[in-house]
Amino acid sequence: MSAKAASWYKSAMTWELVVLVTTATQEEAASIADALVSERLAACVNIIPAVESVYRWEGKVTRDSEALMIIKTTEGRYAELERRVKELHSYSTPEVVALEIKRSSAEYLDWLRESTLDPSG
Repeated sequence: MSAKAASWYKSAMTWELVVLVTTATQEEAASIADALVSERLAACVNIIPAVESVYRWEGKVTRDSEALMIIKTTEGRYAELERRVKELHSYSTPEVVALEIKRSSAEYLDWLRESTLDPSG
């Protein structure tokens, strides 16, 4: 396999993701973020302390102030990250939306992958 093909194959097998999660408070976001990064499920979590969300819930249009988490992880860690978010989250149906990173600096992606390596192997 050529070096170019090997590089493509490696990146295709280790998709990097941005995961969006809203929480009721900035404190809840911080608590979840600490757990995700400590457990190497996320390389980095940015917290935007105040976003306004408008959504339909139980048949009614609702408007709430929430915190938004922007989480960077890999496809290989996503399932465990989603499970952990649901375990720690106060909402019965938390928003957990993953978007594939199409382009980024190679150095950043290397750091992201290294930061989310599963310590158990």
